[in-house]
Amino acid sequence: MTVGRERLRVPVGRDAVRWRTREPARTVLFVVHNVTSATRLLDVLPLFDDAHDVQTLATCTGSSPFLAGVPELLDAAGLPVLPWEQAKELTAEGRVDLAIAASYGGELHAFQGKLAILSHGVGYNKRLATPDTGHRTPDTGHGEWEPGGAGRIAPVFGTDPAWVLHEGRPLAAATVLSHPEQLDRLRRDCPEAAGTAVLAGDPCFDRMLTLRRRRPALRRAFGAGDGRRLVVLNSTWGRAALLGSDAFPALLRELTETFPLDEYRLCAVLHPNIWYGHGPGQVRAWLRRATDSGLSPIDPLGPWRQAVAAADCVIGDHGSVTYYAAALGLPVLLGTFAEQDLDPASPVAALGRAAPRLRPETPLRAQVDAVIEGHVPGRYDGFAAAASSDPGASAGLLRNLFHTMLDLPEPERPARLRPLLPEDVPAPDVTVPVRALTTVRVRPDGPPEVAVTRFADPSAEPDAPEAEDAHTAVDAWSADQGRLSLADVVLDAGQSGDPAGPRAAELLAQHPYAGLAAVRTGPGRCLVRGREGTVLELAALPRPDGFADPCDPFAYASAAYAWWTSGRPLSALVDAGVMVVATGNAHHRVTVRAAPADRRRPAAPWPP
Repeated sequence: MTVGRERLRVPVGRDAVRWRTREPARTVLFVVHNVTSATRLLDVLPLFDDAHDVQTLATCTGSSPFLAGVPELLDAAGLPVLPWEQAKELTAEGRVDLAIAASYGGELHAFQGKLAILSHGVGYNKRLATPDTGHRTPDTGHGEWEPGGAGRIAPVFGTDPAWVLHEGRPLAAATVLSHPEQLDRLRRDCPEAAGTAVLAGDPCFDRMLTLRRRRPALRRAFGAGDGRRLVVLNSTWGRAALLGSDAFPALLRELTETFPLDEYRLCAVLHPNIWYGHGPGQVRAWLRRATDSGLSPIDPLGPWRQAVAAADCVIGDHGSVTYYAAALGLPVLLGTFAEQDLDPASPVAALGRAAPRLRPETPLRAQVDAVIEGHVPGRYDGFAAAASSDPGASAGLLRNLFHTMLDLPEPERPARLRPLLPEDVPAPDVTVPVRALTTVRVRPDGPPEVAVTRFADPSAEPDAPEAEDAHTAVDAWSADQGRLSLADVVLDAGQSGDPAGPRAAELLAQHPYAGLAAVRTGPGRCLVRGREGTVLELAALPRPDGFADPCDPFAYASAAYAWWTSGRPLSALVDAGVMVVATGNAHHRVTVRAAPADRRRPAAPWPP
């Protein structure tokens, strides 16, 4: 894939002076290797927002095997994109004043003397093979060593001379580091480059730090605002990563099968090199069964930082994202950890020695609950301290560096990074068969209450000794037609687009073994029809704090079915007006009212 194939005529082509509207004093070139490095460059792009005498451009080295996704990312950024050869020509002609990169790949020596290199993760931690001659890509290399493999010890990416020098001289005029410990290791590994080091904090971490003040809003955006625990599954790339491990399929299956649907919110944050190395379609295919069971894969250009900041627990590995989670003070569990791929003196390696590891012999849910409930605030303060030399100050430090290199005065307005906003991430429609375990509680001094615990397609009957009954609810559009034909409750998330009342009657006629049909009519709302003809509208009441209830309304349908199969008429729920649906520690108040008479249509007799 070639990024920036067409040579630009404006704003930097041969006849650009004739066509451009504003004459910039300086030109800044963002050097992109892949989506991973580009996201870090986009973190700092706003530092030039008030620089009206600066023209920003982008180019792609073409050196990375992971080029997919780069054109779309650059299109979204709206930067003019130069072909690599034109970028080198402009630099040779002295028409690029500053180049900024976030990796050591490609022919960066073309920018020697005017190049600033940032880390694209939490500092420099990994060992990577010596770069190929002429390509210098961190994704391939000479020698026997490979990520997660055996063989000779590889150099540390970002601090070893093989990466930071070209013909004995530093590639970068400014090697931007986020913490003094990185400077110590640079002095150890490559003293020739130590004089180029600049401590300027970590812009990615700074943006995540601001999210801590927005945590309640973030949790609501991810559907975890009312008692649910948000668990984020995170994997870096490579065969030693969590997704690359032999244990990953079983881990994914246990995560989606044994965590109750209404008590946990599950998300996956995967490294861009996974998405664009294997292809988004392939990654989604690997995760499809889990997605159909309630897992939300977060797009690499989506709100992954928000997901981490909102999490109750991150299950991860030796990648930067898991480290960021710990530095934010969150509980982490290490599913895999490739010590052999890391500099033992790095903070990420230290996290591997400090954080708990998953134990295959212990149920996953018990381990997640234990690490959340047993987490001691401040446990990872040392890792937070090692994440940035100046927490919250990277914007000012980096803008000062860039303008100093450009020999331009800084704008009067304070430097700032763009805030990360809450983004609603709708839960995937659960289309796998759902096993619902229920208990009906009737109290003389309160509304009827039904406890509902739902599991997505468990391979064995869930262990819930306190439950009195169980039934199976299946989406009408499920691929599992065999289970659908025997479902106790048939569900429709509104896929058909038909009116809810007639659709519910149709579902019961089509599935004669079902005792109840439910059609979602909106967030927190559904219509249910019993086999005997009663039609109810169920709707979540607002919470006391005024925020919307995040519970799936099909949990309410399971509660109504449990009420009916306990020998009580559905009409009694109408008389009560309200029922309480308990999911774990959360109690959802649900209004119950009879549907208008014109929606009541007879269904086929039951049983057939």
